[in-house]
Amino acid sequence: MSDAWNERLRLIRFRRKRERSTFREELRILPKWLVWTCVVKTTLAVIIGVALNLHGFHTGGPIFPDESLRNDPPLSTLALIGVILVAAFILSVLILTLGYVYRDAKRRGMNGALWMLLVLILSPAYLFIGLIIYLLIREPLPFSCPQCAATISARFNFCPNCKYNLHPSCPQCQREISDTDKFCPYCAAQLKPAGSAEAITGSTPG
Repeated sequence: MSDAWNERLRLIRFRRKRERSTFREELRILPKWLVWTCVVKTTLAVIIGVALNLHGFHTGGPIFPDESLRNDPPLSTLALIGVILVAAFILSVLILTLGYVYRDAKRRGMNGALWMLLVLILSPAYLFIGLIIYLLIREPLPFSCPQCAATISARFNFCPNCKYNLHPSCPQCQREISDTDKFCPYCAAQLKPAGSAEAITGSTPG
């Protein structure tokens, strides 16, 4: 079981080498309405918190953080705003993380709702362990076939449109290699140049 799991992780890491997205591009998959919801939520929390605190100063009611700042409204207000911003930031990060996992899982052909639920369940008690698990074992993104440019699943070994070998193997050790490798990284066998008729397909001419 352990060997099969390690092999799966190795293949996932290998096939993710085709992904060239940057952190900024990854953030773009977040729904804009979700981002604005977090911004509005934070703004409203600050406004309501400050209003309640100032009301306490004028009416003699409770103030933040305690009565020791009764004679220093500016400092009390700044402290309250700081606490609200920290709490809102933590909550917003959790919300945006769930939104990212849902959107990213769907574009990779995975169950977005199930993975979002898993991250949500694990996050409160184990911080972001659910997100780490997801990032480690998520499926690679679909990519374009190098030969015909058709969009294909990263699970495919051959392009269904032109039969191009998407995951060539070393003809000597049969381990999966990159189509740009000149030597096998596992057994050091010399590979035929990419693009040749018999290039690193793992088969021998008949």
